[in-house]
Amino acid sequence: MFLCQIKHGLCPHVTRLYRQGILACSDHFKNRQFCGDKEPLISSVGSMSFVSRRFFYSSNNCWFWEKDIKSGYGSKEKHSRIQMIRDGLQELRNEIGLWKDEITEKLHCDPIVCYRPGEVDVMWKFDNPESLSRWVATSDCDHGEGFSNCNLSITSGKKCLFSGTLNTTVPKDGRIKKAGYCNMCCHRARKSFKREAYFEWNQYTHIVLRVRGDGRSYLLNLATSGYYDIMWNDVFHYVLFTRGGPYWQITKIPFSKFFLGSKGRVQDKQYPIPLNRITSLGISVGDGINGPFNLEIDYIGLEFDPTHQEKFAYEMYRTDNFIAGY
Repeated sequence: MFLCQIKHGLCPHVTRLYRQGILACSDHFKNRQFCGDKEPLISSVGSMSFVSRRFFYSSNNCWFWEKDIKSGYGSKEKHSRIQMIRDGLQELRNEIGLWKDEITEKLHCDPIVCYRPGEVDVMWKFDNPESLSRWVATSDCDHGEGFSNCNLSITSGKKCLFSGTLNTTVPKDGRIKKAGYCNMCCHRARKSFKREAYFEWNQYTHIVLRVRGDGRSYLLNLATSGYYDIMWNDVFHYVLFTRGGPYWQITKIPFSKFFLGSKGRVQDKQYPIPLNRITSLGISVGDGINGPFNLEIDYIGLEFDPTHQEKFAYEMYRTDNFIAGY
């Protein structure tokens, strides 16, 4: 009933987008400038022209809520009851260990009180196999949506190697329209006993990576999942350009350059990334070029640069109602 009112009675621009299959209900609420937001926002993103051609559009969701935070992409494996009890006891042991570490850290009471300019605080150092236990690699092949594959491994030089094969062949099932992506992502920030937490990066200005690539363009993804379902898939992106060859490169990217996307769609209404609400970091490859890829990573860190005064890199200005919808 309410859906019909939106489609036919409230906003003709929204009706047009619904009929074209461009706008889903969750996007309707997120991009309120389509239906009369008083402060619409337009952004001109220099690197979006490259990224937008490679984004993978999700299917339209005609419901006002989502019951699954993973949108159906979770594991469907079934375990016996005995195996579940064993796994639960092992998980309980790990959670108690994390709880002990939290209590110890609070008793030490040693917070960071000074962020020295030019010094990189390493968040992830890939120098042993245990460092990969906090990361997971996925591809379209894992969900039956393509034929790409990827994996994470430690090289002989004690570096992380994100490698695999990209394949843009679309499965002939009449359901998938685009294929060809691989992704590596860290586990969500959590406290003990599965309590959700966030990375507190609001004192930093740049993300720093020491990588050795193959000349492909990768995509950095900073997830800021919110409480409500329309904010579960909020991810801030920026392109990681690599050069081929035997030499390492140190890439320093300001957080002010990241732009907002949701389910593969660059959002019309942009805003600076909330650095105190980051839940995970990921690196994706989906440039549409078939063949193998290799990205070697030494570390991922953060840096505070007091000379960087930019808050948000993209132009924002107010317009009349519905202008941003065209």
